[in-house]
Amino acid sequence: MYGVIQSAHSYWAYLVVIIVTLATINALSGFFSKREYQPKDFRISLFALIVTHLQLVLGIITFFVSPLVVWFSGTHKVGEIMKDPMLRLYNVEHPFTMILVITLITIGYSKHKKKLTSTPKFKTLAIFYAIAFLAMLYMIPWSNWF
Repeated sequence: MYGVIQSAHSYWAYLVVIIVTLATINALSGFFSKREYQPKDFRISLFALIVTHLQLVLGIITFFVSPLVVWFSGTHKVGEIMKDPMLRLYNVEHPFTMILVITLITIGYSKHKKKLTSTPKFKTLAIFYAIAFLAMLYMIPWSNWF
Protein backbone atom coordinates (compact mmCIF):
# COMPACT_ATOMS: atom_id res chain seq x y z
CA MET A 1 0.00 0.00 0.00
CA TYR A 2 2.80 2.42 0.87
CA GLY A 3 4.38 1.98 -2.56
CA VAL A 4 1.18 2.95 -4.36
CA ILE A 5 0.51 5.99 -2.16
CA GLN A 6 4.13 7.14 -2.30
CA SER A 7 4.19 6.79 -6.09
CA ALA A 8 0.95 8.74 -6.44
CA HIS A 9 2.31 11.46 -4.15
CA SER A 10 5.59 11.62 -6.07
CA TYR A 11 4.11 11.63 -9.58
CA TRP A 12 1.35 14.08 -8.70
CA ALA A 13 4.09 16.40 -7.42
CA TYR A 14 5.33 16.85 -11.01
CA LEU A 15 1.91 18.15 -12.00
CA VAL A 16 1.84 20.40 -8.93
CA VAL A 17 5.21 21.93 -9.81
CA ILE A 18 4.14 22.53 -13.42
CA ILE A 19 0.77 24.06 -12.53
CA VAL A 20 2.07 26.23 -9.68
CA THR A 21 4.89 27.42 -11.95
CA LEU A 22 2.34 28.32 -14.63
CA ALA A 23 0.06 30.06 -12.12
CA THR A 24 2.95 32.04 -10.63
CA ILE A 25 4.25 33.14 -14.02
CA ASN A 26 0.71 34.04 -15.11
CA ALA A 27 0.15 36.15 -11.98
CA LEU A 28 3.51 37.90 -12.29
CA SER A 29 3.07 38.60 -16.00
CA GLY A 30 -0.46 39.86 -15.46
CA PHE A 31 0.70 42.20 -12.73
CA PHE A 32 3.73 43.59 -14.57
CA SER A 33 1.98 43.92 -17.94
CA LYS A 34 -1.09 45.55 -16.32
CA ARG A 35 -3.42 43.41 -18.41
CA GLU A 36 -7.06 42.75 -17.61
CA TYR A 37 -7.92 39.80 -15.39
CA GLN A 38 -9.64 37.19 -17.56
CA PRO A 39 -11.58 33.99 -16.83
CA LYS A 40 -8.51 31.98 -17.92
CA ASP A 41 -6.50 33.68 -15.15
CA PHE A 42 -9.14 32.62 -12.65
CA ARG A 43 -9.04 29.04 -13.94
CA ILE A 44 -5.25 28.84 -13.79
CA SER A 45 -5.14 30.04 -10.19
CA LEU A 46 -8.05 27.76 -9.26
CA PHE A 47 -6.39 24.75 -10.87
CA ALA A 48 -3.21 25.47 -8.88
CA LEU A 49 -5.32 25.53 -5.73
CA ILE A 50 -7.01 22.23 -6.59
CA VAL A 51 -3.87 20.28 -7.50
CA THR A 52 -2.06 21.45 -4.36
CA HIS A 53 -4.97 20.43 -2.14
CA LEU A 54 -5.10 17.00 -3.75
CA GLN A 55 -1.35 16.74 -3.17
CA LEU A 56 -1.95 17.62 0.49
CA VAL A 57 -4.41 14.72 0.81
CA LEU A 58 -1.88 12.34 -0.76
CA GLY A 59 0.85 13.79 1.47
CA ILE A 60 -1.15 13.28 4.65
CA ILE A 61 -1.85 9.68 3.72
CA THR A 62 1.84 9.19 2.88
CA PHE A 63 2.82 10.75 6.21
CA PHE A 64 0.88 8.13 8.15
CA VAL A 65 1.98 5.07 6.17
CA SER A 66 5.60 5.92 5.32
CA PRO A 67 8.40 3.97 6.99
CA LEU A 68 10.44 7.19 6.86
CA VAL A 69 8.02 8.89 9.25
CA VAL A 70 8.85 7.57 12.70
CA TRP A 71 6.90 9.95 14.95
CA PHE A 72 4.32 7.30 15.70
CA SER A 73 6.52 4.20 15.77
CA GLY A 74 7.93 4.76 19.24
CA THR A 75 11.38 3.73 18.00
CA HIS A 76 12.86 7.23 17.88
CA LYS A 77 12.82 10.09 20.31
CA VAL A 78 12.25 13.63 19.08
CA GLY A 79 15.92 14.50 19.68
CA GLU A 80 17.03 11.61 17.47
CA ILE A 81 14.68 12.70 14.70
CA MET A 82 15.95 16.27 14.85
CA LYS A 83 19.63 15.18 14.75
CA ASP A 84 19.24 12.96 11.68
CA PRO A 85 18.92 15.14 8.52
CA MET A 86 16.91 12.56 6.57
CA LEU A 87 14.48 11.84 9.40
CA ARG A 88 14.13 15.56 10.11
CA LEU A 89 13.36 16.22 6.43
CA TYR A 90 10.59 13.62 6.16
CA ASN A 91 9.17 14.01 9.66
CA VAL A 92 9.29 17.78 10.14
CA GLU A 93 10.68 20.02 7.41
CA HIS A 94 8.94 18.69 4.30
CA PRO A 95 5.45 18.28 5.84
CA PHE A 96 5.56 21.64 7.65
CA THR A 97 6.83 23.58 4.64
CA MET A 98 4.40 22.00 2.21
CA ILE A 99 1.48 22.75 4.52
CA LEU A 100 2.74 26.33 4.62
CA VAL A 101 2.93 26.35 0.79
CA ILE A 102 -0.66 25.17 0.47
CA THR A 103 -1.77 27.68 3.10
CA LEU A 104 -0.13 30.53 1.16
CA ILE A 105 -1.77 29.42 -2.08
CA THR A 106 -5.15 29.16 -0.37
CA ILE A 107 -4.83 32.60 1.24
CA GLY A 108 -3.67 34.18 -2.01
CA TYR A 109 -6.52 32.60 -3.95
CA SER A 110 -9.11 33.66 -1.36
CA LYS A 111 -7.82 37.22 -1.08
CA HIS A 112 -7.62 37.75 -4.84
CA LYS A 113 -11.31 36.96 -5.26
CA LYS A 114 -12.22 39.91 -3.02
CA LYS A 115 -10.32 42.41 -5.17
CA LEU A 116 -12.43 44.34 -7.65
CA THR A 117 -9.88 45.32 -10.30
CA SER A 118 -7.24 43.44 -12.26
CA THR A 119 -4.00 44.90 -10.85
CA PRO A 120 -4.78 44.12 -7.18
CA LYS A 121 -5.98 40.64 -8.18
CA PHE A 122 -2.75 39.88 -10.00
CA LYS A 123 -0.65 41.49 -7.27
CA THR A 124 -2.23 39.35 -4.56
CA LEU A 125 -1.82 36.17 -6.59
CA ALA A 126 1.74 37.09 -7.56
CA ILE A 127 2.86 37.70 -3.99
CA PHE A 128 1.30 34.64 -2.39
CA TYR A 129 1.91 32.22 -5.25
CA ALA A 130 5.53 33.33 -5.75
CA ILE A 131 6.40 32.89 -2.07
CA ALA A 132 4.66 29.51 -2.06
CA PHE A 133 6.42 28.51 -5.28
CA LEU A 134 9.87 29.34 -3.91
CA ALA A 135 9.20 27.54 -0.62
CA MET A 136 7.92 24.52 -2.54
CA LEU A 137 11.01 24.36 -4.73
CA TYR A 138 13.26 24.69 -1.69
CA MET A 139 11.66 21.80 0.18
CA ILE A 140 11.17 19.23 -2.59
CA PRO A 141 13.42 16.24 -1.83
CA TRP A 142 15.23 16.54 -5.18
CA SER A 143 17.44 13.51 -4.57
CA ASN A 144 14.33 11.31 -4.78
CA TRP A 145 13.11 12.94 -7.97
CA PHE A 146 16.03 12.16 -10.22
